[in-house]
Amino acid sequence: MNRRIEMMGCQVDNLSMEESLQTIEGFIHSGKPHQHVVVNVDKLVKASRDPELRQIINDCALINADGMPVVWASRLLGKGLKERVAGVDLFESLMQRAAQKGWRVFLLGAREEVVSGVSNIYQKKYPGLTLAGYRNGYWKQEEEAGVVEQIKAARADLLFVAISSPKKEQFLGKYQAEMRIPFAMGVGGTFDVAVGRVKRAPVWMQKSGLEWFYRFLQEPRRMFKRYFIDDMAFFWLLLREATARR
Repeated sequence: MNRRIEMMGCQVDNLSMEESLQTIEGFIHSGKPHQHVVVNVDKLVKASRDPELRQIINDCALINADGMPVVWASRLLGKGLKERVAGVDLFESLMQRAAQKGWRVFLLGAREEVVSGVSNIYQKKYPGLTLAGYRNGYWKQEEEAGVVEQIKAARADLLFVAISSPKKEQFLGKYQAEMRIPFAMGVGGTFDVAVGRVKRAPVWMQKSGLEWFYRFLQEPRRMFKRYFIDDMAFFWLLLREATARR
């Protein structure tokens, strides 16, 4: 049923949101550890320069396209991804299903006031939600083994990691098997959106592929280099792949 496509060296699962949710439910029922990742323009650019990150992405059990430019690029290349599966939307759907199905959730990442805020908000929003635990995303190298043990001991079904790339992919790639979480997902800045620290773009901007620009307007100093310097390499990668297909 699923057909993985390759874009710029990275594999991407050609699944809709609902198909992704069904796949994740299967992972949880299996009880075996599975790692999830989303790829967007920034991730594809980083992976093109970092073989270790690219391998971690391609080894994941589920790889979704988060970003309309990635979906459009897939269609230009004749590979036609079904739709965008945004990480923030997938997180919201999974939190709702976790409450309905009794899945245990662990939240990892962001600042203490942010991750605790996410915990409080979602336990009120979904009264049936079982929070296995949470921890902020700041620790020293010598503390990392303790963080892994804390997560492992929580016996969660779902782990959401709000740490920047490529650190979250590297953390999960290194420890996911040891932590034994059936489904672990990096969620980037989703916790900041959840508590209202960062506003989500209007729906029309999401559908128009302009969500990145809305984010830039909120944090121009922080996001300028990423969007207007680093990520410009995406167009070169797309041109190179399109030319290679001829």
